[in-house]
Amino acid sequence: MLKEFKDFAMKGNLVDIAVAFVMGAAFNKVVSSFTGGIVSPLIGLIFKSDFKDLKYVVKEGVADAEGKVAGEVAIMYGDFLTNLIDFIIVAFVMFMIVKAVNATKKKEDPAPEAPAGPSQEDLLAEIRDLLKKN
Repeated sequence: MLKEFKDFAMKGNLVDIAVAFVMGAAFNKVVSSFTGGIVSPLIGLIFKSDFKDLKYVVKEGVADAEGKVAGEVAIMYGDFLTNLIDFIIVAFVMFMIVKAVNATKKKEDPAPEAPAGPSQEDLLAEIRDLLKKN
């Protein structure tokens, strides 16, 4: 059973998937920092606030003595939009990577066509000739 597991774990596809997963996680951090540090502030200029902090307050909260708001119910659409932008960037980059990999793959030569056999008319003419001989 241990040998079977080792064979399974060391298959090329599984190792490739593991490497891609680790690279994807690291790439996601890069994209998140790009979106949070560059894209969000630029979009925040349009809304005159920090983009990640955009929210629709459904129920106002109560501020305590320290100034912390408790009991607020809000829809955090700014955070959602930031994550959506992250997803679109990652999806686009993955699309470009797959497209580049597919372009670099060696194109397979098409299988040679089987030699064309005699046409139906040729076969019928041959049958006719054979029947005439008999």
